[in-house]
Amino acid sequence: MNYVALKMLFGDRAKYLMLLCGLTFSVMLIVQQGSIFWGLMMWSQASISNVNVPIWVTDPGIAQVDEVKPIASTAVDRVRSVDGVEWAVPLYKGLLRARLASGDYHQITLTGLESSTLIGRPAEVLEGRFEDILQPDAVVLDQWAVERMGGPGIVTVGTIFELNDKLARVVAIAKTQKSFTNIPVVYTTYERALRYVPRERRALSYVLAKAKDGLVVDDVIQRIREQTGLGAFTEEDFGVKTIMWVLKNTGIGINFGTTILLGFIVGMAIAGQTFYLFTVENLRQFGALKAMGASGLTLARMILLQAFTVGLTGYGLGIGLATVFGFLTARGGSLPFVETWQLLLLVLIALLTICAVSALISIVKLARLEPAIVFR
Repeated sequence: MNYVALKMLFGDRAKYLMLLCGLTFSVMLIVQQGSIFWGLMMWSQASISNVNVPIWVTDPGIAQVDEVKPIASTAVDRVRSVDGVEWAVPLYKGLLRARLASGDYHQITLTGLESSTLIGRPAEVLEGRFEDILQPDAVVLDQWAVERMGGPGIVTVGTIFELNDKLARVVAIAKTQKSFTNIPVVYTTYERALRYVPRERRALSYVLAKAKDGLVVDDVIQRIREQTGLGAFTEEDFGVKTIMWVLKNTGIGINFGTTILLGFIVGMAIAGQTFYLFTVENLRQFGALKAMGASGLTLARMILLQAFTVGLTGYGLGIGLATVFGFLTARGGSLPFVETWQLLLLVLIALLTICAVSALISIVKLARLEPAIVFR
């Protein structure tokens, strides 16, 4: 019976291709939009993933990582004194304008790292040595700063520009993940960063910390909160907090959610209608099988086999097209595109739901079928 079911499916090529195209388009749309959406969410927490430390200590009222609320400089020593903290270092993060030799201005994110450890530095350096940041007036740019400030031929190792009328000399170029705001990053030491920016009563942006080995990180975080009165989060929790802020305060979630929902509805509508027409046009064949003794359960299995065969084929084609799209358009980090196994699993479940509902429509029609239809 399985062979007969597949023969019936592939025999009507027009409806098979129409059904396959509808499901493929639906899968491609859901995967494409879902991957771009998750890529944007990864961009929104790039400031966290680029630093890559276990514990972030912040102002207790902070909403997301780019909403810097300065805290007192004494917070570093207070965090270090908490039982269970292995180390704690300061981090400066703020917006500043860079003035190039040509006279052009570019907004940058100035990041100041603790000079003795350089904790929070990027993992990969494209040019130069990151350790040279300890030299006088030295800064490190990320690749996006090079791109925004003139390109590789204009901004290179050795380029000199100004930050708040003070000289800055590029000693290295690092690789970082692109941020949601697309503002390039300039790294320097914490002490030099404070000299670059205007004087403020509070200049410390964050305290980066790590719990001692063997201790539960959540317990150490709770002690930091109780003993310092500051906010403390794991890297993962701070990232989720930032993502939730973006979803709540922007229209990204609604826009992408609407597109994904439309893809699901379009796929279900096309599959349901085509399967129903396919069943109606093959009533005589199904009636003949029923007259020869095929049970309703057998016919239902045939319909499900047809539905899942075309569904899984469309699933593979849709994922392939979406992946090719991501590979061609997201090269170089110009487009956020993160295709995860969780997304592919959710799309598979959605597709199987579409196929099951579409098959159910046809099965209900077959359940009421009289074998005598073959003689009409």
